[in-house]
Amino acid sequence: MLKGKAFKFGDNISTDHIVPGRLAHLRSNLPELAKHVLEDADTEFASKVKPGDFVVGGSNFGLGSSREHAPLVIKMAGVSAVLVKSVARIFFRNAINRGLPVLICDTDRINDGDRLEIDMPAGSINNLTTGRLISFKPIPEFMLNILNEGGLMPYITKHGDFKL
Repeated sequence: MLKGKAFKFGDNISTDHIVPGRLAHLRSNLPELAKHVLEDADTEFASKVKPGDFVVGGSNFGLGSSREHAPLVIKMAGVSAVLVKSVARIFFRNAINRGLPVLICDTDRINDGDRLEIDMPAGSINNLTTGRLISFKPIPEFMLNILNEGGLMPYITKHGDFKL
C-alpha cells in the first residue's frame, strides 16, 4: 500500500519541466539535481514533497527528450508513484526501469493536496480526502516485480533473468 499527498500538475509536463536543461551540469550530482525536480512547473515542489507523496499529471506526461534521469530524480525526491491520464512511452519505460511506478488513471478526480492510498496489485486508488475510489489497469506482475526490486538493474542483479 502506498500512501501520500497528491501534487497536481497539468497536461504536457515535459522532461524539461522535470529536469530543466539549464541544469544539465548537475547530471553527475543527482542528489543536487533532485533538489530542482519539477521546479519549472512548480518552483516550490522540491521543498514541499515528502517521502511517499505522489505526482499527479494530466495528459502526455513526460513528453520530450529521453532524459532517463527525469524519473530517477522524481523518485529521489521521495515520490512513490506518478499518476497520469497518459504518459510518453519513453518516460514510462525509463520510470519502470528506475523503479518508479506510473499509473494511468482518471486524474480529474484528484485535487492538489488530496491524501491518497494506492493498492497497486488491486489497481485501486482510494482518495482519502474525497472518499472517491479510482481504478486503474493493474500493473503486470513482471513489472511489479521490477518495481519491487527498485528497478530493472537491481532486478537483474538479484534474479539474473526474467521469468515471463
